Amino acid sequence: MANTKAVIMARGLGSRMRKQADGVALTEQQQAAADSGVKAMISVGRPFLDHVISALADAGFTDICLVIGPEHQVIRDHYDSVEKTRVTISYAVQEEPLGTANAYLAAADFAGDDRVLLVNSDNYYPAEAVALLNGLTTSGLLGFDSRAMIEQSNIPADRVAAFALVTADDQGHLTSLIEKPSPDQVAAAGESPLVSMNCWLLGPAVLEAARHVPLSARGEYEIVDAVRAAIESGETVTLVPVRAGVLDMSNRGDIASVGEALADRPCTL
Repeated sequence: MANTKAVIMARGLGSRMRKQADGVALTEQQQAAADSGVKAMISVGRPFLDHVISALADAGFTDICLVIGPEHQVIRDHYDSVEKTRVTISYAVQEEPLGTANAYLAAADFAGDDRVLLVNSDNYYPAEAVALLNGLTTSGLLGFDSRAMIEQSNIPADRVAAFALVTADDQGHLTSLIEKPSPDQVAAAGESPLVSMNCWLLGPAVLEAARHVPLSARGEYEIVDAVRAAIESGETVTLVPVRAGVLDMSNRGDIASVGEALADRPCTL
């Protein structure tokens, strides 16, 4: 049975996007969205989040839940009014930005007992990569080839080197996830290790684990901690390797490159 539900985490504060950047020219609309920190609504012809959702629909994920803050009326207004022929969109409110596991819990009623895709709202994941999670019968994570990330994304090598390293056993099951790896750990991982871009397919065992994770050192409830706890309790998480790039909309300097990359891509909801 295909997995069709997707949870998009759009609650973040957008602290990096709010920061001014020298030499970056923005339109009036882009400036307003960047100042508000709502990265997903920055226009690259149309809101960036439209492109994210369109790609998920291309991959077969058509039942979408947006996790937003109580102040994010602009997101509701847009998706309540825009034409949608391929997707249904609902909302879950995360009252405070308390981390990715907390965002997942905010969408617990939507997720139910199903496996759901959990992704960031400030990343554009290529449909052909996301589709690899569609038919899984376990939880899963896309592991992006770091060399392909550098070649096919708008993310420089030094940022890629800071992403979480992931490894699997001989059966393809996730065995380790090293966040913010040291230079020595990156070097030991080989020429082109796999990294996580937070593109998960998560089953109810991870949702249950998310209810019990402690606060991390960053003061947040982290989805990686919930995944680790679920694995320790017997959950299988399949690591799916892909050679593809991910577009990142983290700061103002990313807007132009993202817009250029998406300029000719179809976008239909």
